[in-house]
Amino acid sequence: MTMRHDDEALAMLAAAVATELKTHGHMLATAESCTGGWIAKLCTDLAGSSAWFERGLVTYSNEAKQDLLGVMASDIHRFGAVSEVVAAAMARGAIEHSRADIAVATSGIAGPDGGTPDKPVGTVCFGWALPGDVVETEVHLLPGDRDAVRRATVAVALEGVLRRLAG
Repeated sequence: MTMRHDDEALAMLAAAVATELKTHGHMLATAESCTGGWIAKLCTDLAGSSAWFERGLVTYSNEAKQDLLGVMASDIHRFGAVSEVVAAAMARGAIEHSRADIAVATSGIAGPDGGTPDKPVGTVCFGWALPGDVVETEVHLLPGDRDAVRRATVAVALEGVLRRLAG
């Protein structure tokens, strides 16, 4: 089964996240690199999002990840900006630098350039910080051009929030 990642499907996914966050009384923060604020945009497109969306941080550069989220330069140097370690630190940093209790972070190589044999174009690392100081990560290799990788990244990030809220 192929997931739809068109604008309508992404908007519906954001609406489902909104419903779950409101139901559980949680606030969401985003820490985005390769998605450039796309997740935050979808969330804030929804009327009433201030009830469940706390803030979005676009930390595209390594310096922004360090300055705004507290990601350690040594982790970026050792593991790379596109790594589970950095995605986890981004998610944790979004919680620590906001009033949110749930955060999602994305860091990846959307292309068309920047891939390596170890981390080809389409490699995206995700981090989700949850209440109780729980942080979970995943790595996905997403197919397609830059737009397709970014759209799929947004979908995986929001689907991950939904899955984690469902328990």
